[in-house]
Amino acid sequence: MKILLTGATGYIGKRLLPVLLNKGYQVVCCVRDKTRFQIPENFSSQIEVIETDFLKKETLYQIPKDIDAAYYLMHSMSSTKDYSNSELLSAGNFREIISNTAIKHVIYLSGIINENSLSMHLSSRKAVEEELAKGKYNFTTLRAGIIIGSGSASFEIIRDLVEKLPVMITPRWLHTKCQPIGVADVIRFLDKSLLNEATFNKNFDIGGPDILSYKEMLLIFAKERNLKRKIWVVPVMTPKLSSYWLYFVTSTSYKLATALVDSMKIEVICRNNEINRILDIQPLSYKEALKNAFTKIEHNEIISSWKDSLISGRFEHNISEFIQVPSFGCFMDKRKKKLSDSEKCITKIWMIGGDNGWYYADFLWKLRGIMDKMVGGVGLRRGRTSPTSINTGDSIDFWRVLYANKNEKRLLLFAEMKIPGDAWLEFKIKDNILYQTATFRPRGLSGRLYWYAVYPFHGIIFRGLINFLTK
Repeated sequence: MKILLTGATGYIGKRLLPVLLNKGYQVVCCVRDKTRFQIPENFSSQIEVIETDFLKKETLYQIPKDIDAAYYLMHSMSSTKDYSNSELLSAGNFREIISNTAIKHVIYLSGIINENSLSMHLSSRKAVEEELAKGKYNFTTLRAGIIIGSGSASFEIIRDLVEKLPVMITPRWLHTKCQPIGVADVIRFLDKSLLNEATFNKNFDIGGPDILSYKEMLLIFAKERNLKRKIWVVPVMTPKLSSYWLYFVTSTSYKLATALVDSMKIEVICRNNEINRILDIQPLSYKEALKNAFTKIEHNEIISSWKDSLISGRFEHNISEFIQVPSFGCFMDKRKKKLSDSEKCITKIWMIGGDNGWYYADFLWKLRGIMDKMVGGVGLRRGRTSPTSINTGDSIDFWRVLYANKNEKRLLLFAEMKIPGDAWLEFKIKDNILYQTATFRPRGLSGRLYWYAVYPFHGIIFRGLINFLTK
């Protein structure tokens, strides 16, 4: 059986893929950039990877005609205000192309949309569902609310708030009710719905057994972590202030914080649990989902994280377009130093950032992160998904991984900070010498002034960094 998987590099797609492969399916993975996709070991014969952009119909004709089913897992809360138009166009192109294949079933993961008044985000999900339902195939929509799992945006936001703030003065939408669901259960629903005739041409709400307010979710999280927290809800915090509150305290981007605040005013509660009976699934409670997430984190088994999606930063292009580091018209800080132990050095490089910090003058890196947050950048709070492994496309603090090959002993990072230009940081070991190069391509006069303003600090941090990596 051949399954088309869109959003294969996304939070849900990365977790659903191994489930499909372990069942023996042939999986066609649709990605915008092949460099971000890591083919799982031992499954190369079951996977076909194709580059597609569903906003550009001309890229979709390579989709095989003999697919049996497809998952539509593409969502966007991009920096543009008209992301709803982009989502609708993407859905329309998908429907048109897929309708001309042998497909029997399409499954769409959407959001719970039971209120009359919906946010822009949820309204867009509803419009996409209606567009996909027009296709010449059996169609199933699974509507989920808050998804709780290691690396999920909801989990990480709750975690940031609870672990960083002993006392919270919060907006009134914290009284809004929702029905959270564990990510493992979302994957089970997606898996068991596949080509199941009882789900054809229907939509279902999926959620856990608990109906909780956001305030209750925060307090339960605190109790599970043995933390004492006080929360006061005030009626005077505007949506804009609420967005800033989330943005500055958590690792979320401002554009995502704005969309989330808009949606958090809407109750997301399941109409019924009919799908549980149909598929024989009993979803985990909120507490159980939290415990599962903590276990994955403690054992360094986070399969996917929202922080590694491009929406977590300001990257809006294919990563492959930036792998070739320019030199013309650029400023560079080049350093090299002989190594006594190249394996020890590459291990340090592969653990850089996140909780491990940047090894030297870490306070300057943290200060730069704070400054970046103040001007609307990503700051340092994203950290990294794994403390030891790095893949192309991952986020590491305010950097995006463009290329990571441990065997070649090369790591290339691209800055997602708010700066007047483009910046790269490269580590490469050759002939037992570490080459460390920071490249900055300025944009206009402001870019040149920026480089000269930070140049003295570069001398401190980059000299200290290479000394630490080579000792």
